[in-house]
Amino acid sequence: MSGNIELLSTTLAAAKAEDRAALIAYLPAGFPTVDGGIEAVKAVVAGGADVVEVGLPHSDPVLDGPVIQTADDIALRGGVRIADVMRTVREAYEATGVPILVMTYWNPIDRYGVERFTAELAEAGGAGCILPDLPVQESALWREYAEKHGLATVFVVAPSSQDARLATITAAGSGFVYAASLMGVTGTRASVGAQAQELVGRTRATTDLPVCVGLGVSNAEQAAEVAGFADGVIVGSAFVKAILDAPDEAAGLDAVRSLAGELAQGVRKR
Repeated sequence: MSGNIELLSTTLAAAKAEDRAALIAYLPAGFPTVDGGIEAVKAVVAGGADVVEVGLPHSDPVLDGPVIQTADDIALRGGVRIADVMRTVREAYEATGVPILVMTYWNPIDRYGVERFTAELAEAGGAGCILPDLPVQESALWREYAEKHGLATVFVVAPSSQDARLATITAAGSGFVYAASLMGVTGTRASVGAQAQELVGRTRATTDLPVCVGLGVSNAEQAAEVAGFADGVIVGSAFVKAILDAPDEAAGLDAVRSLAGELAQGVRKR
């Protein structure tokens, strides 16, 4: 079975045709439970998310700030496994029909086996992977199997990335480019910053791939600001925090559905 890279591309193109940015939501698998995580993905899509990133909880994150680290710890203590991540992708995709990517660090894939991981992700209906710590120059094996199975390879670029490096990264990637809005880890912030707009412009000069911005967006106003210059707005910590702050699981689902609705309105006010 082939993965859903084409669905990802058509979804991002459809948002562009509507003269808006896509809303991309991030939620970790297994948080607060495996079943609860699947319901949370359904809730953000019901609220208006166009694309969902499912995080593969990892004990040693380099991009994730304290909010997502807390959620990952809950998932890992709950015994989450890669099989649960695949189940989350499968059930979320079957229920919503939107593109579902996995965001993961490289070590779990390396231990699991690249061919096995890509085959199972494609079979589950996944659209691809975001790989924040996989160097492009070491990605040939991954890209070979991802392409074989119809999966996008999304690399992360940062404000520190030089133009020549940007060109190397974007030439190797597919699906979209993840532009980190600032130097640092994930988390909600008072402002997203001018660095993001400059980075999007420099990245677009190297590629025709959509450029989507993450790190720091937490409300409709910020989503509208980023939507003014990016093809997609990525929100993670704000959704995770909404679940962490909720008194129970039902309230958490209501909170993320409501937040997705506000953000979906934001990306339409670019």
